[in-house]
Amino acid sequence: MSNIKTLKNFLAITRHNSVAAAAREIGLTAAAAGQQIQQLEKDIGLALFDRTKRSLTLNAHGRSLIEPIQEIVARYEALGSDLKSDLRGTIILGALVSALMGAFGKTLNEIKQSYPALEIKLIAGLSSNFLDQVIEGTLDAAIVTESPYALPQNVQWTELYKEPMILIYPNTPASRKKDFSVIDSNKPFIRFERNTWTGHLVDQTIKSNKLSIEEGMELNSVEAIIELVRQGLGYSIIPKLANIAWSNDQQLRIQELPGKTIFRKVGLLERKKHIRQNVTQVIKQHFLLSTPKN
Repeated sequence: MSNIKTLKNFLAITRHNSVAAAAREIGLTAAAAGQQIQQLEKDIGLALFDRTKRSLTLNAHGRSLIEPIQEIVARYEALGSDLKSDLRGTIILGALVSALMGAFGKTLNEIKQSYPALEIKLIAGLSSNFLDQVIEGTLDAAIVTESPYALPQNVQWTELYKEPMILIYPNTPASRKKDFSVIDSNKPFIRFERNTWTGHLVDQTIKSNKLSIEEGMELNSVEAIIELVRQGLGYSIIPKLANIAWSNDQQLRIQELPGKTIFRKVGLLERKKHIRQNVTQVIKQHFLLSTPKN
């Protein structure tokens, strides 16, 4: 019969869609990880993956087992937890890289210090991709921006903090002139990807301030956009990340726009019922107590 390590291996493969990547995470060779999955399928009596020579794809049987196996692993990791005052075990969180650069990064570090037996695994990505992974159960929860669309009834989003959308542009002699207008300059606009949740906020900011812009590049990374602006390649509208020392950056200038301020709201996305709610509740409480609202 398969053991708990095999079940953890299965969950790792569903997150990475790769036996090799999952094997690296759990400290096995790809061959050993593959053998464990074959044994799990033999024990259950069902194929959990559709296989070709070059790919391994979770099938309907495999998807249906994600949540039950997560529950088994969580219950195993929680053995004896009623006798302990701290949280332990593993929670798998999706996280925007920009959220880790913002206010959430500090809170995450404080939680780890308070609960050293709690393992937090972070998967980087985009808010829209995390929604599907939370619904499927491959993620316990995710730190995402507020969705511009109505969420499915089985998930909930709790606001943790918000960041104003700001204009950033290169710090040059021309930009330091009192009458300088970056919108009228010859620099192109570097846009956050339009079809993302943050991309919708950029569009709202442009429209609410009635800006006329010259389109340039389009990226899906706030940190990459900041670096391109530092290099003098254009200007952009991005969220004002909390943990960046904007005033000390010698290569950037930032400006609040004169029209209506649009905020990027960042929060915790989770299913309304899941097996790691004890941890997500602590994350929400700890964050809301330790971080002032903007």
